[in-house]
Amino acid sequence: MAQKEMTLFEKLSAIQIEFKANKSRYNSFGRYNFRSAEDILEGLKPFNEKYKVSFVISETIENGQVPMMISTATIHDCNGTDFIEATAVVGVDLQQKGMQTPQAFGSASSYGKKYALGNLLLIDDTQDADATNSHGNKPAAKPEKKKPIIDVDGEAIHKAIEFIKGGGKIETLLTKYDVSELAEKTLRQVLKEL
Repeated sequence: MAQKEMTLFEKLSAIQIEFKANKSRYNSFGRYNFRSAEDILEGLKPFNEKYKVSFVISETIENGQVPMMISTATIHDCNGTDFIEATAVVGVDLQQKGMQTPQAFGSASSYGKKYALGNLLLIDDTQDADATNSHGNKPAAKPEKKKPIIDVDGEAIHKAIEFIKGGGKIETLLTKYDVSELAEKTLRQVLKEL
């Protein structure tokens, strides 16, 4: 007896279940792991052959008071004409300090692609429920973490200066880091010179 051909919806459902999107990139300044659209697309390649599908991302721009980047992720069935798509809409911030226009559009494009793929593949960016569920038990008190230090003689000061030049606020640094008095004075001088 011949095996029944899967519909595109069945193929997509199987991919959504099997696909694992690791957060393989690291933002050293914000100290968090993340995944990019490129990571997701690379992870999808084995499914193209396995399920005879292909993935395509398209983008359009709507001009208005705030330009909007509309990214659409589509899965196509290679055995027919069926397709399923998901869309993400991202505003393009042309006023973001430290970014030129091409960078603002590139940033919006990257986010749009990632979230369109996330919508299509049901990728959840939150922690899973078991990681945050206490199951009725009182959670243990977490030891207080020491804040990283920003001083004038270290790599952290250079990253902090780039953060300020990119439009970041000194107050943000002061809440996340132990900033030495001399480092704070240096950062305030950089801010004055902008």
